[in-house]
Amino acid sequence: MAIDLTEICQNYKGLWVGLEKEDQQVVVASGETIREVMDKAQKKGYPNPILFKVPTEVIPFIGSPRIIV
Repeated sequence: MAIDLTEICQNYKGLWVGLEKEDQQVVVASGETIREVMDKAQKKGYPNPILFKVPTEVIPFIGSPRIIV
């Protein structure tokens, strides 16, 4: 199942966000550092949010990863 992170990427550019585990489109905390996000999320009752660093810009990727065996 695909998750649309468009709104999160627009509103939280360059920040770390903590997402709710059940509904991964809900931001429970945001901040400049992982520690800041974890502290805010834990105070709100979310001990283990999904952490995500929002890119400052979206760059398309064309191709496939190089696999070295």
